[in-house]
Amino acid sequence: MQTLQQERTLDELLQQELKPLVRKVDEEAYYAESFLLQLGRDGWLSSEGLTVGEAAAREVQVVHAVSANCMTTGFNLWCHLAALTYVRHTENEALRARFLPALENGELLGATGLSNPMKYYAGLEKLHLNAERVSGGYVLNGALPAVSNLGKGHWFGAIAAAGDDQRIMAFVSCDAEGVSLKEKTAYLGLNGSATYACRLQDVFVPDEEILSEDADTFVPAIRPYFVTYQVPLGLGVTEAAIASMNKCRSRQHGANQLLPVQPEDLQERLDQVTADFTQQLDQGVTWKGMLEVRRKAVYLTLDAVNAAMMHTGGPAYLQASPDGRRLREAFFFLNLTPTAKHLEKMLQA
Repeated sequence: MQTLQQERTLDELLQQELKPLVRKVDEEAYYAESFLLQLGRDGWLSSEGLTVGEAAAREVQVVHAVSANCMTTGFNLWCHLAALTYVRHTENEALRARFLPALENGELLGATGLSNPMKYYAGLEKLHLNAERVSGGYVLNGALPAVSNLGKGHWFGAIAAAGDDQRIMAFVSCDAEGVSLKEKTAYLGLNGSATYACRLQDVFVPDEEILSEDADTFVPAIRPYFVTYQVPLGLGVTEAAIASMNKCRSRQHGANQLLPVQPEDLQERLDQVTADFTQQLDQGVTWKGMLEVRRKAVYLTLDAVNAAMMHTGGPAYLQASPDGRRLREAFFFLNLTPTAKHLEKMLQA
C-alpha cells in the first residue's frame, strides 16, 4: 500500500497535471498521454518487489483516484494496465524482459485489444482476427472495430484464430507494417480516449512478440485482473457524484432532502461494494467473484450519477457540467466490455 507521502504526491500530480485538462479531454477529445506516462515516471505503476496481486491492490487505488477526476483518463489507464497484465503473466521471458520495465516506468503505453475476444470466450461473438503460422512468427489479418489508448509508439494485445483448434495472443505495435488506424470521436462521451478502428493486413508478428500460443489457457489467467482494474472506474465516478450531492445540501432551502436517493444511501452502498472489492483483492482475485463486484459497481455508478443530476438541478445541464460529464462516463462504463448484459450472462453460466 502507498505511504501517506505517496498519496499526497499522487494527489499533487492529479491536481497539477490532470485536473486542468479535464474539460479539454471531455470537450475537445484531448488524449492525456503525457499524464499517463508521468504516472509511470513517478513510480505509480512499478511492480518491483511486489506480487501480481500486490501490484493490482496498489494500482486499483490509482485508477480510482484518476477516475474520480476524469474517467476518460481512468479508462485509458485501465487499458494500459490490461496490457501490463498480459506482459506480467506471459511465459515469454524475452517479451517480459523487453516490455515490462518500459510499460511500468513511463517509456511506453499499452492497450487491451481484447473486447472482441472476451465476447468470443463468453459465446457472444466470433473472433475478428486470424493468424497464420509462418517462419519465425505469425501473420495476422482482420479488423477490430474499437481499440482505445492507441497511438504512435503504442502496443496492444490481440487474440487471433490460428486454425479451428488454436488461438494465439500477440503483442502488436501500432507502428507495425500493415496496421492501419482510423480515429473514432463521435461518441456520447470519452472521445479523448484515443479510440481507433484497427485493421491488420498481413501483419507479421515475430515469436518474440507472442504473449501466448495457447490463448485458451492464457485468457483464464489474465481476465480476472482485466475486470479487477475496471471496478475502480465506477467507484471513482461514484465517489465524485456523492461529493457533488453533498455540496448541494443547502440549496433551495434544503429541498434536496426530499429526494428519494440521498448521498448517505449511496455512500452506504459504495462502502459495501468497496468492502467486497477489498475482500477479493485480499483473499485472491477470482473470476466469478470479481464479476459480481463489477456488476454491483455498474448499477451503483448509474444510480449515483442519476441522483447527482437531480440534486444539482439546472447547473447539471450546462454543457461543461461535471455532473453531466459523469453521467456520460457512467453510460460508457455500462457498455465497457464486459457490458452489463455480458456480466449478467456470465454470472448465470
